[in-house]
Amino acid sequence: MIIAVVQIPMPQRPREAAIAAQTKSAPTFRALGDKGLLRKDFLNGEAGGGGVYTWTSREAAEAWFSPEWRAEAKVRFGAEPVITYYESYVTVDNIKGETIVRDNG
Repeated sequence: MIIAVVQIPMPQRPREAAIAAQTKSAPTFRALGDKGLLRKDFLNGEAGGGGVYTWTSREAAEAWFSPEWRAEAKVRFGAEPVITYYESYVTVDNIKGETIVRDNG
């Protein structure tokens, strides 16, 4: 599993504005379930905005974060997104009360 952290240096949005924008774009990310997106958590803070994406593979993540996506994000938010990829082997899920260990290879 791949975690992609996307950071966009931009002014922090007021809470209600962030929720409105994020809720509006949620269907786009719901539709990516068949393209390998497992989860997206939207970010809004002093360092800017972005998201934490959980993907089935690095290839799926890179297919979404294409050069076209980067260019569109730069126009939309006025800043170049920074993407950092991480492999995730172990997840602690306190909601389900379990620890998940994955064999990625």
